[in-house]
Amino acid sequence: MIQIGDTIVSLELFEEHFICHLDKCQGSCCVHGDSGAPLSDEECLILDEIYKDVKPFLTEKGKNAIDSLGTWVIDRDKDKVTPLIEGEECAYTYFENDIAFCGIEKAYELGKVNFKKPLSCHLYPIRLSKIGDMTALNYHQWGICHPARILGKKNNMPVFRFLKDPIIRHFGQAYYDELEKVFEELGRR
Repeated sequence: MIQIGDTIVSLELFEEHFICHLDKCQGSCCVHGDSGAPLSDEECLILDEIYKDVKPFLTEKGKNAIDSLGTWVIDRDKDKVTPLIEGEECAYTYFENDIAFCGIEKAYELGKVNFKKPLSCHLYPIRLSKIGDMTALNYHQWGICHPARILGKKNNMPVFRFLKDPIIRHFGQAYYDELEKVFEELGRR
């Protein structure tokens, strides 16, 4: 682990490789899992505000789930998360050519909303957790992402570089630049 400011960064972010490979996984991370995508309090408010603009990009089942459950829910661990459709895919998911995509992100790409998608989705496979006053950045390995690890290794893409945009979105450019410095230092060892 490396400390940068008030964060603790797993060495796996520098040592492991990753590039999403949608042709292989078909967006399975939006469909499988124990719960919806983790949300901050601020993101819950945002989802309440933007739902009307995101709704046209969702499936009927997704709209029905949100109309029934709400734009966000509290899961069995007492965390705020996106609602699921019958315990399966995220209610904000839609499909193109059998590949799962995010309806929130689609609305963002088309200029309908100013919110790209939940940070937990954008940062995946990095998971954030609190350890006292520190935020830990850990690499989450999930079997469905095996093709992403293979593609990342083939293209020599460290996890942190693949996630440059969401890291900058949340932590800022200076933080990302520190990650690059750490990576260089680790390479010199």
